[in-house]
Amino acid sequence: MGKKRVIVLGAGGSIGKNSLEIIRRFSDRFELAGFSVHSNLEFAKNLLAEFKNAQFVSTKKTDSKLKHEIDVEAVRQLIEKSRADIVINGIAGSAGLKASVEVIKIGLDLGLANKETIVEAGELIFKDAEKSGSTIIPVDSEHAAIFQLINAHKKENIEKIIITASGGPFLNTPKEKLSTMKLEDALKHPTWKMGGKITIDSASLANKALEVIEAVKLFSFPPEKIEVTVHPQSIIHSMVQCKNGEIFAQASPPDMKNPILNALSFPEMPETFLKPLDFSKIIKLEFIPPRTDAFPMLTLGFEAAKKGGAYPIAFNVANEEAVEAFMHGKIGFTDLADITQEVLNSDWTMKPSSYEEVYDYENRARAIALARMLARNSSCNKIY
Repeated sequence: MGKKRVIVLGAGGSIGKNSLEIIRRFSDRFELAGFSVHSNLEFAKNLLAEFKNAQFVSTKKTDSKLKHEIDVEAVRQLIEKSRADIVINGIAGSAGLKASVEVIKIGLDLGLANKETIVEAGELIFKDAEKSGSTIIPVDSEHAAIFQLINAHKKENIEKIIITASGGPFLNTPKEKLSTMKLEDALKHPTWKMGGKITIDSASLANKALEVIEAVKLFSFPPEKIEVTVHPQSIIHSMVQCKNGEIFAQASPPDMKNPILNALSFPEMPETFLKPLDFSKIIKLEFIPPRTDAFPMLTLGFEAAKKGGAYPIAFNVANEEAVEAFMHGKIGFTDLADITQEVLNSDWTMKPSSYEEVYDYENRARAIALARMLARNSSCNKIY
């Protein structure tokens, strides 16, 4: 059997760089067929010098000022030219959805690290994947763990999914101090080294909210059967409770290379290359109920999952815009949830029946979020 040919979308990000490390380490099993970056052309130049046979595109649209836009035609050309077997989608934010659509349409397997693909258009994506023969393999550590646990214990035997959260940098910060937290405080994640947006989402628990919505759609579980627990050590990546009450956990040191390697190797089980947990040493595991009064984004995410329709789209886009504003010093940390709540107060009961409708609802939610921020702070000019 020949090498598995891999495309890495968003090669300059955290998921992308970890994927490249896996391809380097297992060069006898994987080959970089192609990759994309958004605007880091120097990084791309160095990669091309290393992987001389790889195809490359930049996804930055020269005619767009919107950060959320990517050059979809470039992604399409990359997929067509690369003759790949699997694509790792590490493009952050709602921009990653359009890339996932292109992968699914062509029928390639998709190692998915982009939450927004499932959060905003899960039903449409799965329908198209069934038509084209694509297999969607989650790469997020939590969903990769759930994916493995469901495969091991069978969905019909599982009563509840338990998603773990690290708690982020503000795990022990009193509620009354959260409004004073600055960008540099929110970026100090105690466990994971990630991009700015996802690190802030971890601090607000918006990331966990998105993971709840994603789990509902990815595994066809109702929100009532999904629970979140704060686990600061990030060793247990998720758990399932079976109908007999027994709970099974997926445990490994916190390293994204594990779920990436599992996705690239699926359906085979790869041999270990990272050190497993060492039980000859003391291992401390804590589980703490999330403080939803201090971090309301988690509650808002559960509500969006329960309401369905376009509420998950509105939640995601509102949070995305609010995070962008926070990163530019336009709003405070606790404004993230306030703005998201204000956007969700609109009617989002409509269910998108096409990707075009998904994008229309994205634009509507984005406009409402920006209007709310402008209303709160007259100096909050358009961010882009």
